[in-house]
Parts: sequence; C-alpha cells; structure tokens
Amino acid sequence: FGKTFHVTGWRVGYCVAPRPLMEEIRKVHQFAMFAADTPMQYGFAHLLQQPAHYQGLAAFYQRKRDLLASALAGSRLTLLPSAGSFFMLASYERVSDEPDSLFVQRLIRDHGVATIPVSAFYHDGTDQRVIRLSFSKDDDTLLAGAERLCGV
Repeated sequence: FGKTFHVTGWRVGYCVAPRPLMEEIRKVHQFAMFAADTPMQYGFAHLLQQPAHYQGLAAFYQRKRDLLASALAGSRLTLLPSAGSFFMLASYERVSDEPDSLFVQRLIRDHGVATIPVSAFYHDGTDQRVIRLSFSKDDDTLLAGAERLCGV
C-alpha cells in the first residue's frame, strides 16, 4: 500500500498466493513485520473500495516524471530511461568524476538536494557515476530540486 497510497514508511501491504507458498511466506513475514495497526488496515480496506483512487496512479506518476525530466533538461545530468517506477536515474559523468557516494554527499551539503548513489544497490559497490532521483514529491519540491541540480 505504501507506493499505491503514498505512505511508503508505513510498510503495510497484502499478499495473495497459493496455499503452499503462503505457508512459506508467513514463516518469513513473522520475523520481518511485527504488526500493522488496526486503523491503517481499515483505512486501506476502505481505499481499495474506491478504484478511482489508484487506477489513475500510472498517469499521476508519469506526469511527475515528465515534470522532473523537463525541469532537468537544462542540467548537465544525463537522464537514463525509466519506466514503472517513481525513480529516475541520472548519470553525472559530465559534472564530476568523483565516486557517487561522495557526489551525493556534496549535493546535500552544497546544494540541499538528497539523492541516492546507485552503487548502494550493488553487492560489490559497482560505481557507474549514476544517482537515483525520486519524483514522488510535490511539484514545488521537484521544481526546486531540479533548479538546484541545474546549478551543479
């Protein structure tokens, strides 16, 4: 539900699977999640009965993605193709040759923009000088972040 209803920190969801698979999923789940509070469960059940709330989600995120991509068109970042996510990847090879972990720290410190170094997702720390940007933000935040990134 976190991504669908914009509450990613709440970590509430559901799973439907054949009985043998569910038995195994439950074994893992008991150690991964303590409990979801009752009011959230009722709230999400109510939202699921309103399909319009989530059926427009793809168009909603596409508009956010396009807004950020357009706002970054004047930057020195090279945007990589993205689909099916609310993240986009950007190469900063025209900006710096520093490792991505240092580059993102500099973006925070000097420009007030938080990004994620893609090397964090590799078990061996592979660094291709690519950062991850989230476009799951309000429009003003996206535009302000893009303006700052265009100044890098």
